[in-house]
Amino acid sequence: MLQCIFLLSDSGEIMLEKQLTGHRVDRSICAWFWEQSVSQGDSFKPVIASPTHYLFQVVREGITFLACTQVEMPPLMGIEFLCRVADVLTDYLGELNEDLVKDNFVIVYELLDEMIDNGFPLTTEPNILREIIAPPNLVSKVLSVVTGNSSNVSDTIPGAIASHVPWRTTDPKYAKNEVNVDLVEEMDAILNRDGHLVKCEIYGEIQVNSHLSGLPDLTLSFTNPSILDDVRFHPCVRFRPWESHQILSFVPPDGQFKLMSYRVRKLKNTPVYVKPQFTSDAGTCRVSVLVGIRHDPGKPIDSIDVQFQLPSCVLSADLTSNYGTVNILSNKMCSWTIGKMPKDKTPSMSGTLTLETGLQQLHIFPTFQVRFKIMGVVLSALQVDKLDVKNLPNHPYKGFRALTRAGKFEVRS
Repeated sequence: MLQCIFLLSDSGEIMLEKQLTGHRVDRSICAWFWEQSVSQGDSFKPVIASPTHYLFQVVREGITFLACTQVEMPPLMGIEFLCRVADVLTDYLGELNEDLVKDNFVIVYELLDEMIDNGFPLTTEPNILREIIAPPNLVSKVLSVVTGNSSNVSDTIPGAIASHVPWRTTDPKYAKNEVNVDLVEEMDAILNRDGHLVKCEIYGEIQVNSHLSGLPDLTLSFTNPSILDDVRFHPCVRFRPWESHQILSFVPPDGQFKLMSYRVRKLKNTPVYVKPQFTSDAGTCRVSVLVGIRHDPGKPIDSIDVQFQLPSCVLSADLTSNYGTVNILSNKMCSWTIGKMPKDKTPSMSGTLTLETGLQQLHIFPTFQVRFKIMGVVLSALQVDKLDVKNLPNHPYKGFRALTRAGKFEVRS
């Protein structure tokens, strides 16, 4: 049973406090938690035991979601609930940052009132929450100013709460039935200074946008499900068909939702390479960076961007490229925007760095952060076999799309 939830900014400031039970948790627990977090440095612990409480933490976009309890409870329940809170806020607010939370703190409180009851998770499905609490928009803000009513909570209880499929709106009807399945993957990779892969894996999601009438029953199968690790399902997925045959059987929520997430480990190739080279002498460092295709995915590689932080010992930089644009920001962050990979040339960036007085050679070398996007392909090679839809009078439209983008893609120099 959770007793309190705090939302902390990246500086430790309390942005939101929600007491969940009769026993009030003192705010001093946040100061203790922040001191522990600072002392731990880069080591992250999702569960921390204080002298008086157990603390669960989840960090999203610089915001720390902190939950407290004095009783023993399954740690994963507390962590999963905080992840659900973060996901719902992102869904409601469009994105998640400190300013949006402060500007919409009334809606955040209302959501927490519906999502947890006396310390126990209650309604966490976004589709049902949207029927109870209207998402923020310009019209609702104007009405609240004119009428003086700041509440977004509906007076009518959604019928799906009493249904055996509480994640689905009661008896939706559509003139055109359709379901779209998107495979979205992020590649995390680390390459050393020699260009060899230290780590390469895929984090993927299967996102579904369902507009189907009645109570449809869907079955989604893959040709190669054995490559998937660390699978995580939406509550609508029946676990037994997956456990026995690796088939996703489910009654979908109405609208867009994340059906499943997964990992694919130990990949051997990346679609692009970045080759940096630094040579320095007499207080000047010459820089040369090449970007090219290592493994052709069969689709155009787009939105390529290479960023790196100039070392503090660099006084000035003069960098140019034969393709794209190079910008050096005030915080010494260098951004090289390439865009779509050209077919007739290899993009390169070169120039000189001027080192501070008394320093002959560069001793601290930057790490390059690489971004890219590839439409129409997933690099894990996961393939959808078929999607069957039952309990519908006619055949619905079924659409499939794929997208791969860079996650934490680092190249060390």
